[in-house]
Amino acid sequence: MLRYLLITGAILLAASYIAFCLFQNTVLHADKWNEKASLELSRTDKVLYPERGDILADDGTVLATTMQYYTARIDFGSEAFRWEAYVNALDSLAESMQAHFPIKGGVAAWGDSLRAPLRRAAHGRKSRSWRLVKNITNADYRQLRDSFPFFHWLGAAKCGIIRDKVKRRKNPYGDMAKLSIGVVSERRDGQIHGMSGLEYALDSLLFGKTGVSKVVNFTRGVGNWTQIPAVRGYDVVSTINVQMQDILENALLDRLRFCRAEWGTAVLMEVETGEIKAISNFEEYPLGSGSGRYVEARNRAVQRFEPGSVVKPLSMMIAVEDGIVRDTAQVIPIGASYRAYGQGKPITDSHFNSALTVTGIIEQSSNIGMAKIISGAYKDPKAWVDRVRQLGFLERLHTGIGEETAAYFPVVPINAGGLVTLSRQTYGYATEIPPIHTLSIYNAIANDGRYVRPRLIKGLRRDGIDSIVPVDYVRPQACSPQTASIMRAMLAKVVSGSRGTARSLRNPYVSIAGKTGTCYSIDSITKKYDTSRKRLAFCGFFPVEKPRYSCVVLIYHPRQEAFGAASTSGMVLKNVALGLYSRGLLDNTSDYRADSPEKPSAPTLFTTSDGHLSSVFESQFGVKSAMFKTPVKTSAGSVPDVLGMGLREAVATVEQARYNVRFTGSGHVSSQDPAPGTPLSRGATIKLYLSE
Repeated sequence: MLRYLLITGAILLAASYIAFCLFQNTVLHADKWNEKASLELSRTDKVLYPERGDILADDGTVLATTMQYYTARIDFGSEAFRWEAYVNALDSLAESMQAHFPIKGGVAAWGDSLRAPLRRAAHGRKSRSWRLVKNITNADYRQLRDSFPFFHWLGAAKCGIIRDKVKRRKNPYGDMAKLSIGVVSERRDGQIHGMSGLEYALDSLLFGKTGVSKVVNFTRGVGNWTQIPAVRGYDVVSTINVQMQDILENALLDRLRFCRAEWGTAVLMEVETGEIKAISNFEEYPLGSGSGRYVEARNRAVQRFEPGSVVKPLSMMIAVEDGIVRDTAQVIPIGASYRAYGQGKPITDSHFNSALTVTGIIEQSSNIGMAKIISGAYKDPKAWVDRVRQLGFLERLHTGIGEETAAYFPVVPINAGGLVTLSRQTYGYATEIPPIHTLSIYNAIANDGRYVRPRLIKGLRRDGIDSIVPVDYVRPQACSPQTASIMRAMLAKVVSGSRGTARSLRNPYVSIAGKTGTCYSIDSITKKYDTSRKRLAFCGFFPVEKPRYSCVVLIYHPRQEAFGAASTSGMVLKNVALGLYSRGLLDNTSDYRADSPEKPSAPTLFTTSDGHLSSVFESQFGVKSAMFKTPVKTSAGSVPDVLGMGLREAVATVEQARYNVRFTGSGHVSSQDPAPGTPLSRGATIKLYLSE
């Protein structure tokens, strides 16, 4: 009994001490311990990252958004994991994975991947978080968990499937204007920040504000309490128009493929507001390989290049505005060459002219004429650059594109060849100008001299906030309305004039004004101009009578079919103008009945190679007087007849006959070379010419 009494007494003493300590900590010293607990919990505060704002088109269409994705993983170290069932399901599971999440190598590759954890387990390494598949949606994850072999047999607990949340930035329209919209990167801590384009330039607005989540004591345990909520980033409404972007991208890409150029860039801007409605950049992949495959690449629209003759309207605008030129009909002697200021290598033109009017200097792109006009008035290189700077032309435009650079006109001292440099700057050499800067001056000319700032941002939206970014100006006026009118007439002659360098761009639908420009690139080794590699530009606006849009196109190093500025870059602008016209986007009607004659002639309706569709069209639409033109069947081994077909079916028909295809124009096939029925060996090339 003594032993039991001693044990009981010891237990009572221990219990009494525990009770005393409990009373002391929870009552007597409660404040001290509560403060200590709060301090420890505060060290586990978490930063709440906000949801990144969306980038929208001008009509609210989503161009970039953040979406929730998941990475499916398997916990092979779980005690409930059924290894035998997993081994038995491997083959059927591999087939299901390939059917829904295909990878290179097919079912065999999935089988090897699914067996990899078995080999690790055999060496005693059971992965607790083995990645099965990444970047899947919630619907994909549920389908995987609830219907795939092994997983739905055993249930989530026994198959060890788990998932991690992953935020991904998505562009619903793919590569459309992707470089201008920009790309993002995700840090290890989960933050998403912009790396280029609008994503970079407006990162602080798109990112939002972080919040704080505290770990606190609740009645039934410890939990997270949002102390400061995260604030979602602004939705940025861009100026991009989806229809116009589609037209510009297709026009640029088609021309790059046609002439097999290395790269090209194009920008379409609304004259009155400066809104960039479309911007596109393509380059050959790999660059310079001749592969004919083009991808979205560097945003060259905001990078500096020697511009060539597209800068002449800037020089001429200054000459007209400052009274250096008072009569556009004034005749300027040209000749074979001209040494400005009596220094440097003589300036020459691509075509000889004994004399030209002031308008003719722009129409026929005379280097000599432009240098003569400016060199007669400016004797100091610094004075010329200061005059250009006065326009605001040398400032950054702050368009909203992150990689934007400013135009550069170097000031070279007179004793170091400054006068020679000045003369070259007047017609586009010895300068570095981003295409979008060139476009801004042409836009000012089209806009009665108002120098509106190009912009890619239209407004901001968030939680009831709907702000509009107002139209801004680089300068209120780049020139007077009178000077702008004179310049528009000059630029119109480049296209409409009988000797205009872009007369091939004339068409009966949309009047175009603009200027061609050719510039050689500098060899990186010899530091001399490489005459085999040209940058070909065209900058202009349309319609001439009431300019709505301005556009600049720059194409580098074409290698076939077209080698001039008008036939490469100029054709892109022309096709963009016609594309806008055909969709009724130039204040014109797309309804053919608006200007229809009283007694219209019976239309010719081109059908496909399936003649049955002719009768279907007649019965369904009640067209009785129409004349259907169906292709003529040709013998095997000869050129098929695709006259009257649309491009898609014409290409399919020719390729089915095992011939290669090249085409030019748009609309239906109006002619083909060789003619239908011509015997031709397989693998030969057939050229198709399309017209509206």
